[in-house]
Amino acid sequence: MVNTEQAGQPGRLSVRTDIVDGTLVVAAAGEIDHQTGGSLREALDPPEGAAPRVVIDLSAVTFMDSSGINILIAVHSSLAESGGWLRLAGAAPSVLRIIQLVGIDGFIDCHPTVQQALEN
Repeated sequence: MVNTEQAGQPGRLSVRTDIVDGTLVVAAAGEIDHQTGGSLREALDPPEGAAPRVVIDLSAVTFMDSSGINILIAVHSSLAESGGWLRLAGAAPSVLRIIQLVGIDGFIDCHPTVQQALEN
C-alpha cells in the first residue's frame, strides 16, 4: 500500500493505493484540482505486471475541478487501450454531480461502493 498523505493541509489531497484481487484500488481524500491532481495521476498507473484495471474510491473527495475530470478521461483512455477499465466508486453527491454534468458516467462505470465496483 502506498500513502501520500499531506497531513495538516486543509483541502489537500491524500491518496492510498492497494491491490485487491489484481485490481488497483486508489482511495483519494480531499480536493482534486490543478495543484493536487499530479499525485492522483501518479497513483493511477497500475504497477508493473498488474492487470490494467483501476477502481477509484471517491467517497472522501470533497471537490473536483476540470483537472480531475481530465485525469479521469486520460486514465480511462489509457486503460481501455490496454484492454482494461476504470471504475469510480462512492462519489459524494457534489462530486457525482460534476461527473454527471460532464457526461463521464456515460463511459466510465460509477458504483455506490468499492466492493460493487470490484464485483461488476
